Amino acid sequence: MISFGPIPSRRLGRSLGINNIPPKICSYSCVYCQVGKTTRMIIDPQSFYHPSQIYNEVRDKVDKSIEKNESIDYLTFVSDGEPTLDINLGQEIKLMKSLGVKTAVISNSSLIDKKEIRDNLMEADLVSLKIDSVEESIWRRVNRPHRKLNLKSILEGILVFAGEFKGKLITETMLIQGVNEHSKNMDGIADFLEEVKPACSYLSLPIRPPLDSWVQSPSEEKINQSYYILKKKVKQVEYLIGYEGNAFAFTGEVRSDILSITSVHPMREDALQDFLKRANSDWTIIDELIQQNKLIESSYEGKKFYLRKFKK
Repeated sequence: MISFGPIPSRRLGRSLGINNIPPKICSYSCVYCQVGKTTRMIIDPQSFYHPSQIYNEVRDKVDKSIEKNESIDYLTFVSDGEPTLDINLGQEIKLMKSLGVKTAVISNSSLIDKKEIRDNLMEADLVSLKIDSVEESIWRRVNRPHRKLNLKSILEGILVFAGEFKGKLITETMLIQGVNEHSKNMDGIADFLEEVKPACSYLSLPIRPPLDSWVQSPSEEKINQSYYILKKKVKQVEYLIGYEGNAFAFTGEVRSDILSITSVHPMREDALQDFLKRANSDWTIIDELIQQNKLIESSYEGKKFYLRKFKK
């Protein structure tokens, strides 16, 4: 299936997915991949589907969505493999623009040192780039790249693209227990992102079954620490966690609102106290949520923070 959705997306609102790469063709074989093992690892872009076939399938989906009064915020190239391996990606994005919906590409960043890849991505309204580490050994352990890929070249390509791209650029980092969530790695990512200047940097957790069974989410303490390391250098940082509901909702239901907010980012103790005061509530709710194992208390640089208990 080339086109699917629309589905709710934390990053993109209502997203209509475009699967422009057959499974499982990729430049990486990430340990946390939820799609499965890479069966064909390549780094040279090629044609998989004719652009008109992709366009026609997406157009039909858009028409059916309109008939059902289903809104679409983005047409998103998010594949079973790496979408930038499609040599026709730029042409396909141009075709999508005739449908009057914004376009997005979710990429693992691996080919962005190639000018033709950057040129293809320039056509999109939003691009998400994966940055799990700026350290060679960690990058190889986590992303298991094609043997001809070079991390230094990829990072340089990201900086070039960030300096030229006129759309919205966001980044995503998957945190893995005991591998890349330690402060040295996160400091390196934070320093790099300070140069990239993304509109938002997302922190993800392997909450769905990963390719390798040893892959686990870090502790809430480490997640909180990682958030604030990035927050020192990046304007906006959020968790990208697959929780139900609208993580940005303010409904007047104090418990629900606290859980929604803390699934996006931790709340400092004084901010939480202020929130409760404005909601005509008190700290009893926080104690109850902690006792129910729905909220976690964490410390960072001498201050207390509260974040949602993540599913392992």
